[in-house]
Amino acid sequence: MKNKILLLFLFLTTLGFAQKPTFKIKYSEQLAVFVFLQSLSDNYPENVFKTEFEKSKYNTEKYKTIISNFDKLNIYYSYRFDEYPFGSKKTMQTEDIVKKNLIETENLTDFKLRTIGFISSKTLSDFAESISAFTPIYNELIYNPNKEKFEKQVEEIKKYSNEHNIENYFQTGLTFYNSSWDNSIPFEIAFYPLPNSEGFTAQAFCNNFISAVQTDLKSHKDLFSVMLHETYHIIYDEQSLEVKTQIDQYFKESKSKYSNYAYQLMNEALATALGNGYVYGKLDGQIDPGDWYNKKYISLMAKQIYPLVTEYIDQKKPMDKNFIDSYINLYEVNFPDWINELNNIMSYRYVLTENEDDINAIRKMYRYRSRTEGEYQITEASIEKMKKTSLTKVIIISKNSTEKIKLLKNEFLELKNWKANANKEFAHMILLNDKSQLIVINQKTSTIETLFKSIK
Repeated sequence: MKNKILLLFLFLTTLGFAQKPTFKIKYSEQLAVFVFLQSLSDNYPENVFKTEFEKSKYNTEKYKTIISNFDKLNIYYSYRFDEYPFGSKKTMQTEDIVKKNLIETENLTDFKLRTIGFISSKTLSDFAESISAFTPIYNELIYNPNKEKFEKQVEEIKKYSNEHNIENYFQTGLTFYNSSWDNSIPFEIAFYPLPNSEGFTAQAFCNNFISAVQTDLKSHKDLFSVMLHETYHIIYDEQSLEVKTQIDQYFKESKSKYSNYAYQLMNEALATALGNGYVYGKLDGQIDPGDWYNKKYISLMAKQIYPLVTEYIDQKKPMDKNFIDSYINLYEVNFPDWINELNNIMSYRYVLTENEDDINAIRKMYRYRSRTEGEYQITEASIEKMKKTSLTKVIIISKNSTEKIKLLKNEFLELKNWKANANKEFAHMILLNDKSQLIVINQKTSTIETLFKSIK
């Protein structure tokens, strides 16, 4: 009897891993209300949700207070997977867990039961109360007026997904990335309506994809190419420790001075080549002749590597050392100036400064950021921490310049023979031995913006 039970268990376990990945498409009211509340914050730019709320009868002090208090709730904690090479695996965000649980539960009681422990109980209680208070408001202002069109859209999306076997593109990604997925875990896809809009937003995390959908959406191939783009980020993230360590080693051992910034760009470039290039081409019957991404570095690199990526896909080969070497070479040959372009290298930055306004100023100058870190102190310890990363290293000195410059010369061998005048303003950039750029700014009276513009 025990053997029969064991065999049944093994059969069911094997079946779970052998079955195809499944995509479950749905509408999540709880998630939609969360996004609605976030969008009403004073910190958010103008948007259709804010417009509808502000002209409604609910634009009162009572509800504005709920919005303000909701905006202050701290659901933003994170932890790293420290055993993985730096930057190769996404830091886990509790906000993603919150959204995942909103999608996968049917009511706020179940949501709280599943989420308790990730954020404090008081924050969780206040969060749920805010969602509850704004659910009828959201339905009255947004969902109900668009209900018929939106529900029709969701049905058409489900039909399109089934007719085009969208799950197969997920499997294509698993093979190419040399990654894995437990197919007994479905991919939960949650949509919510976005009226009076020509675009849509998209995000993927854990086993979830979420997207606002225009109520007049015409192009399903656009939606699914973006959805697969975001999903490929998850597949890349789920590569084993062994695979990620190998890839990291291939980049680190490369003789090319471009390898670090090629590595920084790879995640987005690959997802774009696969999602916006390969998937879109298959769904449309031809390659999109326009930009594949709204940032030139990603779009251009994705198009450059597209033939290499499709070669591996057609041969059902996982990315390997030859792929990485070819990828680096394509970056070096076609875009040799990129490692000196601030709009590129500042997308991956680590900033040390003693002035909080500096990081805000940098954020305004270089809004796109793939990975950023920073501290408000310039010490031996903070520099050592910075040096462990492969990010662009920005150090802004605004006081005790002589002492700080001496510290930098001791910490960075590349600055050993550097002749710096501590009494004068300057902005100095040098490529370090780890192939990341180091930017040292000595500020006296000029703005950070002016000093960055002086970098050549």
